[in-house]
Parts: sequence; C-alpha cells; structure tokens
Amino acid sequence: MDIRTKLTEAAGERLISGLLKYIEKDPDRNMVNILDAVEKYAGRLIPERLKPGLRRGAEDPTNVYHRYIVDLFTGLDRNVLVSMGRALGVDAAYLGTKTLRANRAKYDCNIPWLILMDPTSACNLRCTGCWAADYNKAQNLTLDEMRDVIRQCKELGTHVFMFTGGEPLIRKDDILTLCEENRDCAFLAFTNATLIDQALCDRMLKTGNLALALSIEGTKQSNDERRGEGAYDKTVGAMELLKKNRLLYGISVCYTRENDEFVTSDEFLDKMIDAGAMFAMYFNYMPVGKNATADLIPTPEQRAYMYKWIRKVRDPHTGKKIFLFDFQDDGEYVGGCIAAGRNYFHINSAGDIEPCVFIHFADANIRTDTILEALKKPLFTAYYRGQPFNDNHLRPCPMLENPHLLRKMIADTGARSTDFIAEESVDELCRKCDSFAYEWAPVADDIWNSTVHKKTTTRYYRDTH
Repeated sequence: MDIRTKLTEAAGERLISGLLKYIEKDPDRNMVNILDAVEKYAGRLIPERLKPGLRRGAEDPTNVYHRYIVDLFTGLDRNVLVSMGRALGVDAAYLGTKTLRANRAKYDCNIPWLILMDPTSACNLRCTGCWAADYNKAQNLTLDEMRDVIRQCKELGTHVFMFTGGEPLIRKDDILTLCEENRDCAFLAFTNATLIDQALCDRMLKTGNLALALSIEGTKQSNDERRGEGAYDKTVGAMELLKKNRLLYGISVCYTRENDEFVTSDEFLDKMIDAGAMFAMYFNYMPVGKNATADLIPTPEQRAYMYKWIRKVRDPHTGKKIFLFDFQDDGEYVGGCIAAGRNYFHINSAGDIEPCVFIHFADANIRTDTILEALKKPLFTAYYRGQPFNDNHLRPCPMLENPHLLRKMIADTGARSTDFIAEESVDELCRKCDSFAYEWAPVADDIWNSTVHKKTTTRYYRDTH
C-alpha cells in the first residue's frame, strides 16, 4: 500500500469519526450539515439523480430515510460505523472503484465490485430447495486460498466480500481472521443464524467490518416449513443478541410460490425492523440442483406483485424504515444481469469460479487459474459480451428469464457443471425455467413498457451499451 493510499484512508477515517460525533449531538438538526459535508468531500460518489431525494430526506425529519439514517448512526456501535464507513466509503467506493474501472479498460473484461465465496459446503440445516451438502460431504476453501483470492481481488480494485455456503459461520474463526487482516475491506456473511453467540459478537465488535444477513422467511410456520422446526426461534434469538450488541445485520429472504404473502406482510417486515434489521435482501427462488422443483418459482402474478410491493415499501413518506431490495425486480437500477464480474461473481467451496451463485457452471478454478485469467476465459467473456441479456431489466437473468441464452453460452464455451452433489446439465436446469420465462415475458413487458425508467449508470458496475 502506497503512502498516498494510507493518507487517504486515514483522512477518511478521521472524517467519518468527526461526522459521527457531530451528528450524535443533534441528529435531526445536523442531518443537512452532514449531507453538505458528504457532497463537498465525496460528492462524485453520489449519482446526480439521487441528490435531490437525499436533500429532501435530510431536510424532512418525518421522511422514512431521514429516520433510517438517524437510527443507523445512533443505533450501531461506533467502531462498526467507522470501520464499515472506511471500508465501504473510502476503500471500496472511492479508491477501489477508480482502480477497477481502470482495470476494466486495461484488460477489456469485467472486473467485479464484490465477490461471493463459499468457505465450506457444510451446513447444519437441510432447507427445501437448497443445494448444501451434509457435514460429512463437506468441501472447503483453505484460509490461505481465501487470503489469496482477497489479495488478487484487491489488486484489481475489489474491496467487498460476501460469504455464502453451506453455512459460512461453520468457518467463523477463519472469516474473522480475514476481517482482521483486511481492514480495508467490508465483509458480509449469509447465515442461518444458528451459530451466532456472544463470542462471535465480541469479535465482530472488535473488527467492525463484518455484517450478517440472517435467513428468515415470514412467519414461524412458513419459515420452519422450509428451514426445519425451531429455525425461526433461533433466528429471532440471534437478532436479539445482535441488536443488544449494536451490530450491523439484515435479513435474507428467499420468496417462493408458497411464502410470498408471508414475507411481504406488514407484520413480518415491522417485526424485522423492530428487531434491529437494517437491510433486507429479497431473492426469487431459483430451481437449482437435481432435486429442486420448479413448483416453488413464484408465478408471474406474484412477481408482478413483488415489483409493486418493493416500490411501495420504499416510498419516502409511507414506506418502511429499512433498506430493502430485490435482486430480480430491481434489475432496472443496475442495468440487468450483474454476474460474471460485471458487479460480482461466485467462488464455490471447491474453488470453482462461477458467474453467479445460482449458475453452477465454470471453466476456471482458483487452484489452477488466477482471478484475472478466469475473468478473461470463454464463459465470463460470453457474459461480458452478452450483458445485458434483455433490454427489459425485469427479465435480467440468462437462466430464469432467458434460458435459451444460458443454454447457448454453456454450449459455446464448454463450461462444466460444478454441482458437487449431482451434476446437472444446462438443459436439465433450464428446462425447469422454460415455462416461467414464457409466461413471465408478456407480463414483464407490459410492466416495463408502461413505466418510465431513468437512465441506469453507476460507478460500481460496468455500464453496458
């Protein structure tokens, strides 16, 4: 790390600490002044189209996002705010983005803003529709392998890492070691919450740069039907512990044909907000794996409802006090598919470098290829040349909404199945998506063509023509 980078990081950390102390004195009154400072020192990081809304929110104490920001600043531990603010704001958004954009031009390929990694395939639950293996069939990335991935990615400009699985907290000691060794990175772990205890909270408070996304799906009944008896109570108990320790966490929700009404109810979302969840990630169920069923894919009517519901709960005056997004129905804000390094890619527990956490095919592995080599190999290059896969960003995925495109990319590149339980051909996978893709297309097109869309540009993924 050069001296200029060190000085920038130090200055950024001092600025964040000063802003936090200032806002704590009188959050409502000082909100506008804080925004003034952010625009002065880091205004280029904020898209111009967002600035008027941010200004209105700062000036109106009744605005949902005004109250959200106050809760964020006053409800979380100071070291968490400073550490995450530095890693996300300075190292990832400011320094890292400049580096990755330069490398995108230099190497003529996607360079991701974040990486998903599976430390292990092992899991202590057997959730319906999940491909996780049993403990005794576990595959693992070594600590040194994960260290090397992070080192390579930081050189390319990537400073955000998320852990999936399996259950990543089975490897929580190694994850926290990575957090301690890479204070210039922000980390998040998707977890079933069963392994969260006070010892973990203590180390998270010390490092400050690890957040958690807890899997939960509606009511106790709808959750436990998919995740097993007792899972809901354990998750709620973990939330209480995380809130008590003033740690940053949110929820990860897989919505299906059977649970959509439960995970979108006011009762559910209000309970999550009261429990201290600061963000909610919603995922459309994907029929991945030989034993997965297409019967859980939400219907076109349910997807249309999700599109409208997401926007309703984000209304600045009548919405919910939580940062909520849907990877499928928010495609318009990120220009469609963001896989294969356009914004992120996935490394599974065997080291296979996959375009997406739901696309279990690869032509590269961290044990034989560098990260840059993988980004320039045929599979990722096919994504790079093909994105966005549909001008309608409500149909972004080359598997779920455009299965003919995934079939073609796998056939053209010769990428192999990486499913470690039982290999699944691309045709087997896409066949489960064909009916939904056909039925959703006219519904999605009607929504898209009747809605005004702003031009999609951001610093954090590769803009496509």
